[in-house]
Amino acid sequence: MKNVIYTPNAPAPIGPYSQAIEQNGMLFISGQIPVDPQTGSVVSGGIAEQTDQVLKNIQAVITEAGYGNDLGKILKCTIYLSDMANFAGMNTVYAGYFPTEPPARAAFAVKDLPLGVMVEIEAIAMR
Repeated sequence: MKNVIYTPNAPAPIGPYSQAIEQNGMLFISGQIPVDPQTGSVVSGGIAEQTDQVLKNIQAVITEAGYGNDLGKILKCTIYLSDMANFAGMNTVYAGYFPTEPPARAAFAVKDLPLGVMVEIEAIAMR
C-alpha cells in the first residue's frame, strides 16, 4: 500500500508532489532543495551551507517515515547542481553525512534549479 510521507521538519512541496512515498519497504524521497522549513527561505551561504540544509531535509523525511534518523538506509542519491564548479564543495559536505558505505549516486549539472538554488538531491531508501 502506498504511503504518503509529510513532515513540517522539511520544506513543504512547492508543486503537485509529495515529500516522499513509501511502498513495500522502499522510500522514494522527492528532490530536496536548501529551504529552511522554519523560515520557508533558501538558506544563506554557498554550496556547503546549501548541501548541509538539503541533507538535513532528507534526514527529516527519513525520520518521519519511520526509518529512524539513519541516512545509512539510503541506497541511491541523484544530485543536481547549478554548476559543476560546485561539485567539490557539495562532495565535502556529502561525505560527512555518509562516512562509511555511501549510497550509489549520480551527479549532474543542470541549467536551472527551483528558486535559483545551487543543489537539489533526491534519494531512495530501504528499510
